[in-house]
Parts: sequence; C-alpha cells; structure tokens
Amino acid sequence: MPPADNARFLIEASKQRHQQARQRAQDAIAAVERRGDRPTVVGIAQAAAVSRSWLYTQPDLIEAIGQLQQRTPKNSRSRTQRASEASLQRRLEIALERNKQLRDQVSDVTARLEAAHGELRRLRILPSQ
Repeated sequence: MPPADNARFLIEASKQRHQQARQRAQDAIAAVERRGDRPTVVGIAQAAAVSRSWLYTQPDLIEAIGQLQQRTPKNSRSRTQRASEASLQRRLEIALERNKQLRDQVSDVTARLEAAHGELRRLRILPSQ
C-alpha cells in the first residue's frame, strides 16, 4: 500500500498559520494606533510573536507601519530632558563624597602595603644576621 498523501493537510496548516500570524500583526498595528504610540517593526513583530524577517515579507503590513509612523509624531520620551540644577548639584555632591571615600581607601591600602613591604624587608634581613 502506498504511503498516505498528507500534503494537503500540511498546506492547509501552513496557510492557517500564515493567516493567524497576519491577524496577530494587524491586531498589533491596530493596538499601537489606538494607543497613539509610534510603531516600529521590532515592536510590532514582538507584539505579534512573529519574526522581523517574516514581517518584512508582508509589503502591506510594512506599508501600514510606515504610514502610521508618518502620522504619529515621535514620542516625547525620545527627547532629552535637561536635569534640574538641584539634581545636578546633588549628583555632584554624591560624586565628591564617593571620591573622598575612594581616596581614603587608597590611603589605607597604601599604608598597609608600605607596612607589609617593611615587614618583608625586615624578615629578609633577619635570617642573614
């Protein structure tokens, strides 16, 4: 008996997965549009659980993303916001305090190292006497 030809089932399953992926991508694009966010291919691909490369093979979806990007202004989050003077002052104080702590640690370690070197010299000189 010849093996069963299951190709039609595989083709149908592949078409179904493709349609589900397209639907997830369309839903992700619509969700971004509703929120008023600026879409990216990476963000849509992650939200739809599809690969970026697959998404790029869908020209209509890429076009929809591109059109939405043109209509949506860039997020204000991407603009840099200047730090307040008080914030900068506090950061400077913290940095200066940390520098003082590090200088104190270096002094302590240097003193210990000098003492250890002195002890080594003393021990090397003792046996030869």
